[in-house]
Order: sequence, then C-alpha cells, then structure tokens
Amino acid sequence: MVFLSLILIIVTACICLYHFILSKLSHFKRLKIPHVRPIPLLGHMAPFIFRRLSLVENIRKIYNLFPDVKYFGFYEFMTPVYVIRDPELITTIAIKNFDNFCDRTKLLNKATDPLISRNLSSLEGDQWREMRKLLSPTFTSGKIKIMFRLICECAENFANFLATDSGNIGKTYDMKNVLSRYANDVVATCAFGINVDSFKHPNNEFLLLAKEAAEFTSKPVKVLINKNYPLLGRLLRLKLFSSRVNSFFKEIIADTVKTRDEQRIIRPDMIHLMMEKRDKNQGLMIDIDEMTAQAFIFLVAEFDSTSTVMCFLTHEVGINFDIQNKLRVKIDDILTQTNGKPTYETISQMKYLDAVVNKTFRLYPLVSFIDRLCVKEFELSPAIPDGEPITVKPGDKIWIPIDS
Repeated sequence: MVFLSLILIIVTACICLYHFILSKLSHFKRLKIPHVRPIPLLGHMAPFIFRRLSLVENIRKIYNLFPDVKYFGFYEFMTPVYVIRDPELITTIAIKNFDNFCDRTKLLNKATDPLISRNLSSLEGDQWREMRKLLSPTFTSGKIKIMFRLICECAENFANFLATDSGNIGKTYDMKNVLSRYANDVVATCAFGINVDSFKHPNNEFLLLAKEAAEFTSKPVKVLINKNYPLLGRLLRLKLFSSRVNSFFKEIIADTVKTRDEQRIIRPDMIHLMMEKRDKNQGLMIDIDEMTAQAFIFLVAEFDSTSTVMCFLTHEVGINFDIQNKLRVKIDDILTQTNGKPTYETISQMKYLDAVVNKTFRLYPLVSFIDRLCVKEFELSPAIPDGEPITVKPGDKIWIPIDS
C-alpha cells in the first residue's frame, strides 16, 4: 500500500511537472509568434550549454531563420524572451517608450554580492532614476574633458613602454596583455583616484584583482543561475566576486575619500565628482558603499571591453595597410599642429579616427544583445503582416541583438 502511494505521488508529480514545462514552453505558440520549437527545460540554450555554439552564434542562427518578421520568440531555458528585429520597433522600445522598459535582468544577487549589486545597472525603478540623475553629469563631455589629462598620462606611459622596451630591432607583443595594462591604469586613475603604472609594475595588486573581477569565462553557470533562477542562486550562495575583491576596492575608495576630506585634495577624477555630489545632494545619499559600487562597475565594464576593442582595432589596422597609412597621416598632422600635445578638442575632431573606432565596434560588438525588462504593459505591433498585436506584460524580457 505504501509502495503504491509512493508510486502515485511520483507519477502525479511528474505529470504536474510535465504540464508546468509544457505551459512555460507554449508561450509563443499560444501567441502565434514565430519561434523554433524549444527543448524541454533547456529551451533554446542547448547549443550554448553543450558548447556547440557561443551565445552570439546561437542567437544569430535563430535570428537568420526569421528574416521577414519584426520579432521572434526565444526561450532562455524556461523563460520566454522577445527578440526584436525591426529597427523602428527597437527605437520605440529603447527611446520613445523607454519608461516601459527601463529595467534590466539582474546578473548579481543582492544576498551574495550586496556591495557590488548596488551599482547603477543593477538598480530598479526610482532607485535607478535617482542614481542615474546623480551620476549622469559625471560622464558628460565636459567632465570627461576634465579627466583627459589623467588619460594622457597613461597613454604616455604606454607609448614610452613600447618605445623603450621594443628597442631598435622590434619585438612581438601579446597586445591583449599590453592593452589590458593600459586600460587598468586609466580605470585606476579615473575611477579610483590612484596612480598605478602597470608597465613598470605588471604584477601590481590592482591589476591582478581587476583581471580577476573582469574575468567572466569561468562564471557563466553562476551568471545563468542568478539571471534565471535567483532563488536557487541565493540558496547556493553563488557569488560572482570574491570577498577579497570586494574588500580591496572598497578599502581603496574609503582611504582615498578620507584622505581627500582631511587634506582638501581636489583631483579631476570620478571620485571627486561623486564627492561633490555627496556634499551637494539633498535627495539620494551617496556613501562609501555607493561610491565603491559605481567605481567597481566602471572597472568591470571598461577594463576588459576597452582592451578588447583596442586589440581588435590594432589587428585590423595592422592588416589593412591603406587604412593604417591614412590614419598615421591624420594623426601626424594633429601632432604637428599641437606640437605633440593633442587636446581633447583636437582628438574629438578627428573624424577618420572616429570612423575607424566605430567600424571596429560594428565588426566586433562587445555584447551579443541589450536586454530590457518590461515594467508597464505595452502593445507590440504584429510580428508578421497578417498577425495580431501582442501585449507585453511587466516582467517580460526583451532582447535587442547587437551582433545581428
């Protein structure tokens, strides 16, 4: 009798689980939205999970199956995602009706990464709006112009290193490694307010911990669990950043702020701009934890991405000799005009250099998609000409593919 009861419970549980999975993976079928038939539990993530395709290649493959639709359905495991193809619809979602899609999927878990999860990209609703209002002036052209001198100092260290280290006979470099050192020094001086010469000291602690923080190739499982199953992430205590990383960067910010407060030091960097906001702000309070979170996300976002883009750029310039020669002439002209000391304004006016950088971004996008979460109901136009409008509800995911 007990055995039969146990069998009955197991069968009932399996039937309930089957119907639950079937219901979750029938979302786009019910709405008559174009999609590829998903695999139970894995959705459309199987090629990525089993390392047959990268996430970029996986999305691109499905994207190319629907050339004539405005959007199609994609299952991130059991979660339905609307992948937008139509440029006008992208403009509507990302700009015209941004208030309906202002939140993002969270990669960080507040329970396991409480400090870093306070960064701008992880905040929601009113908290996000207040922090964005607080930080937006930090990244205006006027404020970046103030930091220009700090960036130039890092660039000079970089150029001097290559000029002296290569010698007269030339030398082969791992450009990713060299450019990572440059990116590290720029972030250290602009975001954390300290000078770190990674060319003279390639094993300095800031560089080593920055590499650890920005390295995500060993963290995909944690990221996917935190994104799709946050409760499981909390139960398993999945941290993306070690306590050592958190403590190190918080200590740098705390010591820097304390020293500047006591000695009234003014330095044209991100820390100073946030301290100004701290002193003037009447609304959202910005403390050491907030400063650390914003500076840290700047590090994670810029350290690897900047060095990666520059690495691709040097590769493309190296193999395209016509572009290389034309770019060299343009740069030499600017150096001649400014006696070897180009200003922020002169660099901003270098249209050909800007075109080369933008072309690199187009050829090698750093992210596969921009993700948004619906926060207010919104009606999407029909995906296909003879289709019906679809109402996107709060909590629904939107992806805007970059690579495609």
